[in-house]
Amino acid sequence: MKKIYALIFTLLLAFTVIVKAPAYEEKQIEMTILYDNYRFGEDLKTDWGFSCLIQGTEKTILFDTGTKSDIFFHNIGELDVNLKEIEIVAISHNHGDHTGGLSSFLSANSRVSVYLPASFPEEFFKRLEQKGAKAIRVDKPVELCKNVFSTGEMGVQIKEQALIFNTKKGLIVVTGCAHPGIVDIVKRAKEVVDKKVYLVFGGFHLLNKSENEVNEIIKKFRELGVMKVGATHCTGDRAIELFKEAYGENFVQMGVGKKLVSDY
Repeated sequence: MKKIYALIFTLLLAFTVIVKAPAYEEKQIEMTILYDNYRFGEDLKTDWGFSCLIQGTEKTILFDTGTKSDIFFHNIGELDVNLKEIEIVAISHNHGDHTGGLSSFLSANSRVSVYLPASFPEEFFKRLEQKGAKAIRVDKPVELCKNVFSTGEMGVQIKEQALIFNTKKGLIVVTGCAHPGIVDIVKRAKEVVDKKVYLVFGGFHLLNKSENEVNEIIKKFRELGVMKVGATHCTGDRAIELFKEAYGENFVQMGVGKKLVSDY
């Protein structure tokens, strides 16, 4: 009888170990630059503008659509992007270098929700709805899907939204042109999600800033705890160099074809 009890106990112990140690797969978020005036991958076309694809989140997201549809679709083809998988489109602001490919994209996939700053012209919203998309006005911070937020509409003259991704490593903030001010956008991100900032990338709009002004912005980034930076698009060549010098190995080189992967 003792042998039988011992056998049963051994089997139960083995079963318990199996139940307590299931296979676990880390979820990851992948961000791919589809449109930029800097090149990272071969056979991709560059042009003034910006677009980024985000996969691995609850819903696949397209942030901005570049300037020219032919270049946008060329890069999409080279990067083997399936447009039908995109469920959300977020447009940073109403400038052609961020909205240029939107109409052609909707001709290929109109079954999406398009998040736009509320200040966009009413006619713009109507055109999206005529294409079959769901147009959503954004004024205040809002959650687009699980752990993905808009900063809400920011700025005065040029109104803009940026995206915030709440990841295991911290917040990832993606900007189109940062017209409201890149520092204010980072501050807003930390207000929306009270967490450290792991990475800020996209256009910082520092073309007309002096070196002293850029260095002051870098100082404020440090004070805000920004760990990594990927300045590109409208940031300006010299400003990008200053960020690169300041952040060293924590500067992330951007450009069309760049893929960023992080635990999510």
